[in-house]
Amino acid sequence: MVEEQIIERGIKNPRLIAAMKKVPRHLFVEEALQNQAYNDRPLPIGEKQTISQPYMVALMTEAMELKGKERVLEIGSGSGYQTAILAELAQEVFSVERIRPLAIRARKLLYDLGYFNVEIKIFDGTFGWSEKGPFDAIIVTAGSPDIPQPFYDQLTMGGRLVIPVGDIHIQDLFRITKTEEGMKKEDLGGCRFVKLIGRYGWEDEGTMNDRR
Repeated sequence: MVEEQIIERGIKNPRLIAAMKKVPRHLFVEEALQNQAYNDRPLPIGEKQTISQPYMVALMTEAMELKGKERVLEIGSGSGYQTAILAELAQEVFSVERIRPLAIRARKLLYDLGYFNVEIKIFDGTFGWSEKGPFDAIIVTAGSPDIPQPFYDQLTMGGRLVIPVGDIHIQDLFRITKTEEGMKKEDLGGCRFVKLIGRYGWEDEGTMNDRR
């Protein structure tokens, strides 16, 4: 997986490559899908959510430019796989997941694997986690209609936010850097994620305020 899907597609960060070789991706998917865990494609993890394809995990993580001492916020714990990669690369990882069964499952698996520098909160992730901020980097693993203000507010100066932004079908992946001059925005290419549900994202289906 790492050679064909990560390195050959341009990922160069040696710490990231080592982390993706170490973390057992198959443990983060259902047993029936474990034989597909190392293919370069997303897989269902229940609750209408997915584990991102390995290359997208690598691309987003590399864009965060982690050196090892950072405090990182992850929006959307999901299976916990991306969380584990972050835990290998940062000092502290704070992850928010709105779906309770996913959060509980991810927390147990991460602790079983020895990732004790991770804390998971069950909440509306679009609010961020201000009590634990500010953060050196924030990663959002769901597509947002725009850039939620709480994420930008909770970045340190020079901090990076990596987030998919677009409509419910396709998004562009952006790296947002907080600078003294204001927001620096870089487009990293097209992508497709499940919807970021919450106060500053997409509303739940069936509500009066649905923003579709």
